[in-house]
Amino acid sequence: MTSRIRLIASEDDEALTELQQRNRDFLAPWDPDRSDDYFTVTGQRADVEAALSRHERGEAMPWVIVNDDGAIAGRLTLSGIVRGPFQSCSVGYWLAEDQTGEGLATEAVRAAVEFAFTQLELHRVQAETLVQNVASQRVLARTGFDQYGLAPRYLNIAGRWQDHLMFQRLNDSAG
Repeated sequence: MTSRIRLIASEDDEALTELQQRNRDFLAPWDPDRSDDYFTVTGQRADVEAALSRHERGEAMPWVIVNDDGAIAGRLTLSGIVRGPFQSCSVGYWLAEDQTGEGLATEAVRAAVEFAFTQLELHRVQAETLVQNVASQRVLARTGFDQYGLAPRYLNIAGRWQDHLMFQRLNDSAG
């Protein structure tokens, strides 16, 4: 199996712009409201540079998800990396509509969790999904996450505060 994730790079801005433009309507129900500038090369370049800056500070691991051809199929980020007694992060991901249903998200999440536990030596990876996002919930179940709660009005998605189901995966090998 090839690795489904690689560190995002500045030169990914054009491919990400094309994916974001093509999937704008598909992703809209799952994303915060975004300005039109976000869907331009300039907007994607700024987003990539911000992600790489968080990575340099040790706060995030921003990856692209790649398909069998090596083309970018989506993104996955370990964000909010916290050290000290918490040793935790959150995972978030998306795929282009024409890349869903092929196991890419499952493989990408599995690889990211393995990285979080073995390379970052984290104790916990958490994820949140909109209550109605059954596809993401299935990915999380397939990759060993357990649902542990409901967060009312957790994030402002698609222009309104929405409830999210809370999931976590614990590092069983951590002391």
